Amino acid sequence: MKSGFVAVVGRPNVGKSTLVNQMVGSKVAITSSRPQTTRNAIRGVVTASDGADPDYQIVLVDTPGLHKPKTELGTRLNSLVYGTLADADVVLFLIDATMPIGPGDRLIAERLVESDADVVVGVNKIDKASRQATMAQLIKAADWPFKDIYPLSAIKGDGVAVLIEELVRRLPQGPRYYPEGMTTDQPENLVIAEIVREKFLRRLREELPHSLTVRIEEMDQRESGLIDITADVVVERKSQKGIVIGKGGSLLQKAGTEAREELEKILGNKVNLNLRVVVEKDWQRRPQLLDRLGFDKA
Repeated sequence: MKSGFVAVVGRPNVGKSTLVNQMVGSKVAITSSRPQTTRNAIRGVVTASDGADPDYQIVLVDTPGLHKPKTELGTRLNSLVYGTLADADVVLFLIDATMPIGPGDRLIAERLVESDADVVVGVNKIDKASRQATMAQLIKAADWPFKDIYPLSAIKGDGVAVLIEELVRRLPQGPRYYPEGMTTDQPENLVIAEIVREKFLRRLREELPHSLTVRIEEMDQRESGLIDITADVVVERKSQKGIVIGKGGSLLQKAGTEAREELEKILGNKVNLNLRVVVEKDWQRRPQLLDRLGFDKA
């Protein structure tokens, strides 16, 4: 069978996580309109078979957006991406049809050329771009030494089936890495933390989304089946704490309710979600605290 790892790379907010979810057919990565939403290398599994044995298995590795780092966290995220590239069989380089190709795109292209990676380029968000804008991006992308370029809509799924065919064609013969029905290998605590964070990202503005992370402190299941989850919503400054809580606790309550409802669907049981907002001053810049929060050095 054909199998292997495909690293999905691009600058922030080009739609990498949305595309991975579309290809997998279920939600394995959180999404938002905020750049740098993804902070981990998240694996999504695409398996196809006509019978007992699969014809192929693509392990998609959704990576953080490559960017010019301003903090220790940013440096670690970039290192994570470069480490993922080294282990990939194929690289899917995603650019945005609605935005001009910029320094970030060119930097990634240069890195990919230097690495001698097997690269497929995807031009995403064609559903939001004019035909003229899409063609302009396709022409610019053709200047890079990457042979195959595919127009895509990660949200609508346009072009995704053809892209999958191309990725499968490039994969080597290999083993079945994950069993039938498995779509991701993310630890349960990480999935829960990311779902909670997603609900806040959709409500916060300016720099605050980058200053927020979530850590799961406790998770226990009662005999009745009810799952008790205690999570810390971590921010960097006292002024941010009030914003995250909201007037009269409104934002905390709304985000928590949305998160609880989604977690109940995923976990298959009722959930009691207890969220606490805590301040860890400048956590993005403190290596030891980043270690404790799970942002390991690559």
